[in-house]
Amino acid sequence: MLEKNGHTVYAVDLPSHGADKTPASQVSLKSYTNKVCSVIDEAKEPVILVGHSMGGIVVSQSAEYRPEKVKSIVYVTAFLLEDGQSMVDVIQTDTSSLVPPNMIISNDNVHCTVKDEALIEVFYEECPTPDAESSKSRLVVQPLEVLSTKLSLTKERFGRIPKYYIECLKDKAITNWCQKNMYTSTPCEEIFTLDTDHSPFYSASGELADILHSISLKKQELSNV
Repeated sequence: MLEKNGHTVYAVDLPSHGADKTPASQVSLKSYTNKVCSVIDEAKEPVILVGHSMGGIVVSQSAEYRPEKVKSIVYVTAFLLEDGQSMVDVIQTDTSSLVPPNMIISNDNVHCTVKDEALIEVFYEECPTPDAESSKSRLVVQPLEVLSTKLSLTKERFGRIPKYYIECLKDKAITNWCQKNMYTSTPCEEIFTLDTDHSPFYSASGELADILHSISLKKQELSNV
């Protein structure tokens, strides 16, 4: 949908995710941002970084490293943290989230997963069944070190980049209460609202694409997404 609107789109497989087979024990937030920054460096013009869920911390820290090459940042029901915060810090405050009570931590404390029987309710409750089942089959373990790493952000770099937040009202992984707390603590240029679950790229794909396209047109500039 975005490409039909003239955008160049990079869907990045982070280390240990998707087609990248890096062992979870070797993954850190720095390895995530190294991957994203390599894509930013190859782009022909400033990019719009779009982060979903945990990806919020990755786009924030990557933008800190490449502020001159990032036009704006979009958080899609994502973790929008402040300097010195980690995902664990915020997760602990979201007492209504269904993730912590359904989390399984490996015996060596290296990675975690979510109980299989809870995946649909937590992440894909309003998604078409084929998309939800396909996503379930492709989920991998999440390295724990990433979740406990505190972000290092500055006003001079990260702070100067325009930010947009897309809240999802029916999200059971990052509840709307938690989303509001984050985008209130770190003010954004504009807040967009989708009445859907944690995975709007499936449950509200057209609406999400329209929002991303509208953000790309701010100041009448067309950027890579």
